[in-house]
Order: sequence, then C-alpha cells, then structure tokens
Amino acid sequence: MKDIRKELEQRILVLDGAMGTMLQRYKFTEEDFRGERFKDFEHPLQGNNDLLSLTQPQAIADVHAKYYEAGADIVETNTFSGTTIAMEDYHLEDIVYELNFESAKIAKKVADEFTAKEPNKPRFVAGAMGPTNRTASMSPDVNDPGYRAVTFDELRIAYKLQAEALIDGGVDVLLVETIFDTLNAKAALFAIEEVKEEKGVDIPVMVSGTITDASGRTLSGQTAEAFLISISHVPLLSVGFNCALGADQLLPYVKRLSQKSPFYISAYPNAGLPNHFGEYDQTAEEMQALVRTYLEENVVNIIGGCCGTTPDHISLLATIAKEYKPRKALATY
Repeated sequence: MKDIRKELEQRILVLDGAMGTMLQRYKFTEEDFRGERFKDFEHPLQGNNDLLSLTQPQAIADVHAKYYEAGADIVETNTFSGTTIAMEDYHLEDIVYELNFESAKIAKKVADEFTAKEPNKPRFVAGAMGPTNRTASMSPDVNDPGYRAVTFDELRIAYKLQAEALIDGGVDVLLVETIFDTLNAKAALFAIEEVKEEKGVDIPVMVSGTITDASGRTLSGQTAEAFLISISHVPLLSVGFNCALGADQLLPYVKRLSQKSPFYISAYPNAGLPNHFGEYDQTAEEMQALVRTYLEENVVNIIGGCCGTTPDHISLLATIAKEYKPRKALATY
C-alpha cells in the first residue's frame, strides 16, 4: 500500500471539497434520512448528515467518487459529527461506532477502486474528526464564566471511540479538523495517541484549525502561532487551517504556520464568504486564481476546499497543484 508520507514528499496533494454542499443537492427528506432502519425512531433525524452513511450509503459513495474524479488525492469520511457528544442531539449515541466504521468503509472502497484504475495516483481516506458542538475552554453561560458544558475527559472518551472505529474501518490518516477550541483538539490528539499505542498502529494525524474572523484568532482566542505551539508536542503529519474564511482571507495565517511549523501544511478554505442567505457564490475559477498564490508562495503541501466548494472547485485546484512543487517540511515523522 502506498504511504501518504512518501506522496507528500513528491507532490502537492489535493483534499476534497464540502460534503454538506453536495448532500444539499439531493434534497433529502426526513424519510430519506430515516431510511428503513430508523423509520419509527421517535426523534427527528433530518439534517444528521453522518447518519446518511447508514441510510443513504450510495449517495455518500457517489460524492466521494465525484471528488476523486475531479482529481482529489484525499477524501474525508462523512463523520464530521461522529462523536457521542455531537450525536446526543439526535439521541443516536449508541450507533456512533457503527457510523464511523461504515463511513470509513464506504470511502475506502471508493478509494481502492480509483487507486486500482490509476496506481500511479493512489487515493487516500482521511477519517474526519470534527470539533463537537461543545467547548472545553469557554462557558456557554455568560452569567457563569466558570461553567463548562464538557470536560476534557468526556471529550477524550468520545474521540477515542471515534478514532478506534475510523481506524478499524480502514482510513489512511486521521484528520482532527475545524478546531475552534484547541483544548478540544488536545483531547482528540490524546485519545488518538492512546488508540495508536493500544492497537500498535502508527497512523498519520492531520490537524486543521479555524481562524474565526479578521482578528486572526481561533474562537477560544489563540493566534496562529499559539495554536501551533499548543499542538506541536504531537508528531503530526500536517497542520493547517480550514473553514470560516475564503482563500484570500486565510492566506496570511497559513503563511505564518508555514514559516514556523516543522510539519507539512494544509489549507482548505471556503468558497469565499457566505452571502446574506448563507450561500457561497465564489466560482471555481475565482477560487483557483486565489489559491494559485498559495502555490506560487510555496506555503502548502495539501490544498482543498471547505464550505461551498464542489467537484468543480476541486478540479481546478487539482489542475494547478500539478504545476508547483510542494513546500519542504522542516521535519517529517
């Protein structure tokens, strides 16, 4: 099997685009989300995209295939909310292992099919581990600043189950992403290191934070440099930023990581900023022009798209990624 580390030494890898944007096109109803298995479930399930890996697996496989066809080297599993903590909203904590395991299997099957067709361009699967809907660093109650909706240990236990299921399902790399609170991410990384030790595996780990606005800080208040320092004790494959900002707004923060980080650098920005309706208007051509600056300035090893991006966006990013050499990592693990 091809090693993602070896591929990163040779070229810029392309990550897929948004899963949610693609699933919206299906206009799935409550019944579609439920499928046969959950048709009598007593709570609403519409909007739980992770559940579609069980109830609409073909749609998930098709989205992965579209991104691989567009030129993506890595697709993310459909597991952004795949923790017991996030699934509590839907009363589906009991199926979290299965959700992650099946999502990984779906993506891996599609990846293997594409790799078989093009052995010189191996396709990889990243197990997506989102931030959960709670924060360990801040209180959700303005009247009680000391209150926390979740503890470090609760996060660690939840992430450990997710990491185990993703690894068992066959992912090539774990991606702790869209980090708005680094303490949550540290719980995920702690859990991953536990799982690696217990299973005797050395799965690579990617980390991607989120700069929330023009202040250049994460939601919990860290600058790009502080974020990097907070997680650099872990032997990571890559560190980077995704979501919240478009490619032009995100570039300065990616450059800072690139100058300071010993790891490979990733970036997958949104298709610009959302309009008044929460939709993304930036075209694939517009995004390609902005991302070219990342490549010309040699600040990334992995490039992709987040909210609002489609296979069209990824196709144009893949086209220009071939033209440039990857940034040299200062240290590799």
